[in-house]
Amino acid sequence: MKRKQILLEQSVLFISVIKWFLLATCIGIIVGASTAFFIKILRYCSVETSAYKYYFFLLPVALFFSGLVVKYLCPEAKGHGTEKVIEAIHRYSGKMNPLAVPVKLVVTVITIAFGGSVGKEGPAAQIGAGLSYIFATIFRFNKKDRRKLIICGISAGFASVFGTPIAGAIFGVEVLSVGSIFYDVMFPSFVAGIISYQVSSSMGVEYFYNPVDFVPSFSEGFFIKVLIGAIFFGLCSLLLIETLKLAEKASRKIRIWEPFKGLIGGSVLVVLALITSTRYLGLGLDTIEGALQGDSVMPFDFLLKIVFTSITLAFCGSGGMVTPIFFVGVTAGSIAGLFLGYDPAMFAAIGMVSLLAGAANTPISASIMAIEFFGPELAPYAAVSCIVSYLMTGHRSVYPSQVIASTKSPSIFIESGTVMEDLDSIRIRLRPHSITDAVFRTLRRLNKIKESLFRK
Repeated sequence: MKRKQILLEQSVLFISVIKWFLLATCIGIIVGASTAFFIKILRYCSVETSAYKYYFFLLPVALFFSGLVVKYLCPEAKGHGTEKVIEAIHRYSGKMNPLAVPVKLVVTVITIAFGGSVGKEGPAAQIGAGLSYIFATIFRFNKKDRRKLIICGISAGFASVFGTPIAGAIFGVEVLSVGSIFYDVMFPSFVAGIISYQVSSSMGVEYFYNPVDFVPSFSEGFFIKVLIGAIFFGLCSLLLIETLKLAEKASRKIRIWEPFKGLIGGSVLVVLALITSTRYLGLGLDTIEGALQGDSVMPFDFLLKIVFTSITLAFCGSGGMVTPIFFVGVTAGSIAGLFLGYDPAMFAAIGMVSLLAGAANTPISASIMAIEFFGPELAPYAAVSCIVSYLMTGHRSVYPSQVIASTKSPSIFIESGTVMEDLDSIRIRLRPHSITDAVFRTLRRLNKIKESLFRK
């Protein structure tokens, strides 16, 4: 009887592996091809518009058009993409509007091409998830399998847009909730991420890779300074999240027709760009790559990028959050490196992944991304920094639809299943006597040690 049970169990698992390998491969091919198409269109349009010196003067019109299209064709395409997918998975059993795929592609390209400060991974994730939903609907999958396929779409989109197949796979299963990972989707997410990356690479998409070879030998002083930098990156993540919230609140208080907000936000961005610099517009890839090569940055670069991004997203802009997070991370890291007396490029690399870990609550995928982007030498320090940044950010996120599965400290009580955006209306409680008991226990132990020493 026991042998029959073992045989039955192994047969079911074998069939499940084959099933999800085939399905995830299909999703990887679809999403990899669509991401390559999206990136090529985005690059072409960005090159064409940036050929004109004052191309960003049309940003108010671009945000107006984006707001108009989103309002009347597909409200789900609003904002930064990944957030809407997380919301669909948690609240609507994975149901999505198929129209989000073309609408998100169009409004994101328009926003970035004319200078909107957003990223490209959110649209790739939303397009990937949308195509996965269409695939699941055509073949009539049940709710559970449809949800899995959509998560595979997130992983495949992230993996193919940045060229990080392993980090992309983990990101898809880690970003959905804080404090837990969807292990049942791990295998198909890995397959979808790897296939998607291979497909987009074969279609001519080139990716960034910058191995760091100048990591100093381990010492207590260096490790402590990495921890200091990690705390700073966590605070920068917190500042980014709170500024995004503040901009959203300001936008909601302006009670006018939604597309007109695009005109207002775009005009503010044009004025800010003329006063400061155009380097905070668009993706900012030149600044990111320059900082990672050791180029000098201004002390306020990361602050201005936060402002530009918050205004763009709050006032009808459409795009992702991760590329702006990378910009904030590398510029903040470069400044931290100078202040702490170490190579700015090395701390820029640590800051880049640490900001992602803190702002998105994804320390594992961010740590793996450090290996895929910068090689294994930096990995131990980047991983520690990612975890500290994740803890320092607290129970906040650039993705308000994330669900809290477990708190970041045993001393804090938040009911499991609480949605991140609901925390503003919920009073976070400390567990009774948890902190005070720990303090008193420590003091009693120290007192016993002191008494034993005096007796001797």
